[in-house]
Amino acid sequence: MKVQDKPMFVVKEGQLSGQSWTLDRDVTTIGRGVDCDIVLPERQVSRHHVRVERRNQGYILIDLGSKNGTHVNGQEINQPHLLQDGDEVQIALCVRLSFIGAEATVPLSFEGVTGSPVRIDKGTRRVWVRGQELDPPLSPAQYRLLELLVDTDGRVVSREEVVSAVWPDAAEEGVSEQAIDALVRRLRDRLAEIVPDHQYIVTVRGHGFRLDNA
Repeated sequence: MKVQDKPMFVVKEGQLSGQSWTLDRDVTTIGRGVDCDIVLPERQVSRHHVRVERRNQGYILIDLGSKNGTHVNGQEINQPHLLQDGDEVQIALCVRLSFIGAEATVPLSFEGVTGSPVRIDKGTRRVWVRGQELDPPLSPAQYRLLELLVDTDGRVVSREEVVSAVWPDAAEEGVSEQAIDALVRRLRDRLAEIVPDHQYIVTVRGHGFRLDNA
């Protein structure tokens, strides 16, 4: 057990079951859209489903005119709702979140939750790990490497493939193994900022690298 110094949401039901997010912003948007602060990849969830605002009296949950509605403790909300420790929030009746207030005790079952897949938005080159966006963004080289690993979906990619994807103009002159290893190490470090206990990029000796996105 530990005391949480900021309020948080923990997913109790849905594709991201077991994940948690700390509410450390004045406004937090939740929905299916990749531009939301908390992204819920469920078809029934609206693109911008709900918003949480930090006000003097506490954290206010506001439905954003979602198609399939928002329920708190089994009751659909049509007005702003002041969140209380222990509230159960259902998003479109397919994702169930538990609200844990600041200074509340977090159950052991919510600590050390496992990582979820790395997700990228190719249009904006934004990256999310365990539902949290990497900030600051990845460097261009780091993003190109991650995109390659995501696109190959767990397959081992060779060093030659890395060079072609990351440094296409330098493919003929060649790129040193040290430069490739340094890039992989920097990308690992960035992903570990959110999930320090899971190594997403696996080195397969003699072959290359793959993304462990389970």
